[in-house]
Amino acid sequence: MAFLELHYYSKALDRAVTVNVVLPERVKTDPAAGIPDGSYKTVYLFHGLSSDYSAWMRRTNIERYAAEYNIAVVMPDVARSWYSNTQYGANYFTFVSEELPAVCRGYFKDMSDKREDNYVAGLSMGGYGALKVALRCPERFGGCAALSGSLDITREGREVNLPEWRSIFNFRMEEPSELKGTEHDIFSLAQKNAAAGLLFPKLYMWCGTEDALIRINRKYHDLLTELGVDHRYEESEGDHSWKWWDLHIQDALRYLLKED
Repeated sequence: MAFLELHYYSKALDRAVTVNVVLPERVKTDPAAGIPDGSYKTVYLFHGLSSDYSAWMRRTNIERYAAEYNIAVVMPDVARSWYSNTQYGANYFTFVSEELPAVCRGYFKDMSDKREDNYVAGLSMGGYGALKVALRCPERFGGCAALSGSLDITREGREVNLPEWRSIFNFRMEEPSELKGTEHDIFSLAQKNAAAGLLFPKLYMWCGTEDALIRINRKYHDLLTELGVDHRYEESEGDHSWKWWDLHIQDALRYLLKED
């Protein structure tokens, strides 16, 4: 595998950005490499609220896991944006869902542009971001994984820094609950997509039973089941920490990338 730190000027964010990228070493047509037609699959891997683009490389063995499947992994930095186009003018949703894939395929010509070869995954805030991108752009991404997803931006039963929330979600709201039913609400997005008959990506979810987010993950699993959306939901021992994300990103990749 090759590891690159990509720096470029993002038009969506109007500033320079840094992105970590892991690439298969053999990218041309080579039967021994297991990469058909000179193209390879890509996972866009998202960090959590208190992390950055370097977290997955520093805290897990993601490069080794990528080598097992001969895939590219792209790890962007989105600060505390919740993968959204913000009130303060930083278009992070556009950045991760449109610009970044186009830029990566421009620099790395063997990345496939096929829906079935592109995936989004993440932990905590990144789990929310992965589902948000997958549900709002179902024609672009064939698979999605959310580990310990922080899935409820209405913040039911939780305190929130309201000024920060307003700056992120482009709302002059009095309460986070006002986000219910908006484009930021992935519960509502799932319902709307199902009602419209849109194609859902292959979905994987995991949360630890000692994680404070277990209730909301169970709630989302119940919603997907009620809607008849095919997905795999797993819960097991674990809290909100890298020990468990390093373990279960392997399960996510196995589910998304291996034929069942």
